[in-house]
Amino acid sequence: MKQKRIVHKLMPLKLATTTWDQAEYDAIKRVTESQIFTMGKEVENFEYQFANYFDSKYAVMVNSGSSANLLMIAALFFIKENNLKPGDEIIVPAVSWSTTYTPLQQYGLKVVFVDIDLKTLNIDINSVKKAITKKTKAILAVNLLGNPCEFDDLIQISKDNDIFLLEDNCESMGAKYKNKFCGTFGLMGTFSTFFSHHISTMEGGLVVTDNEEIYHILLCLRAHGWTRNLPDKNYVSGKKSKNSFEESFKFILPGFNVRPLEMSGAIGQEQLKKLDNIVKGRQKNSKKFNYLFKNNDKIIFQKEVYESSHFGFSMIFKDKNTRELIINAFSKKGIEIRPIVAGNFINNDVINYFNHRISGEVKNAEIVDKCGLFIGNHHYDISSELEEVKAIIDATL
Repeated sequence: MKQKRIVHKLMPLKLATTTWDQAEYDAIKRVTESQIFTMGKEVENFEYQFANYFDSKYAVMVNSGSSANLLMIAALFFIKENNLKPGDEIIVPAVSWSTTYTPLQQYGLKVVFVDIDLKTLNIDINSVKKAITKKTKAILAVNLLGNPCEFDDLIQISKDNDIFLLEDNCESMGAKYKNKFCGTFGLMGTFSTFFSHHISTMEGGLVVTDNEEIYHILLCLRAHGWTRNLPDKNYVSGKKSKNSFEESFKFILPGFNVRPLEMSGAIGQEQLKKLDNIVKGRQKNSKKFNYLFKNNDKIIFQKEVYESSHFGFSMIFKDKNTRELIINAFSKKGIEIRPIVAGNFINNDVINYFNHRISGEVKNAEIVDKCGLFIGNHHYDISSELEEVKAIIDATL
């Protein structure tokens, strides 16, 4: 008797899925019942809990990770000592998201692009060392796709050259380097709570810091540059008037309006309770992924540095044509794919608006741009989906 062939139907692998359950909807209901929707106690409570979770002194919530990056850069223009000025050089990796870079352009800084390490996808340490000049004021390190940078080296470089170390940690919430959370190594670190990231508050982001002066500047810049949200004694205005009417519309810095909603703060409190398990679930999927592809020498996979929080799974193929074959094969089977973040950012037309220079060659960034892609990871078990991914790759290459 002829055996009937069983055809396994692929479960589509999405880039992102919800991490919400009833707790988040109850939090929204709590806010609607309070009738207070603009930034208030819910946001304040989330900031306190977030700072405590990541062992930072201060956390400031804003409406996106992009706004977090904007405030991080802006704050350094208003500190009392060693503040940034237009034309100062900031070293960045050539591979990251657009809003790693655009605040630098918007504040008139000179952006110095350096290459990345092809295995970790993070900033190349030797390239950083070669890029430093007398005009260098900061290194903006990016923990790409959940993977920590080599912070021992970056901290030493920043100390040796008396420059700031900043972190864009928007893709890497929960990642650790030597048991310390990423986002807390620099003078400031940024996080995103957008839907596709580790925790989601609809839209949202945060800046963390241990520096009280910077904390006060961030509070001021977040809401119009006014003094209303500052403590009575602060590093921005000195001492506030006891007359609340005078302080209600008193503007002291050229700020923004990037405040979050109360709903986002309430949801964030519930999401933060789940972060441990969300990261563990992603790490478990990564072990499965590494097991499946341990003997594959046709693709370069991201090398984990200490404890990644595994935003997604990157793949770099031997050439652009091979990548196109995989893109077509994945698309036909319902697997969502994206470039590795923004690829080599220098190749985007927006670069024409930047004051910038490229330090050395960015060969690895070009390889990522031409030959790389990534697929999603999730907090729940996706073993079957990853097995399908492997089957598609094996059948295509």
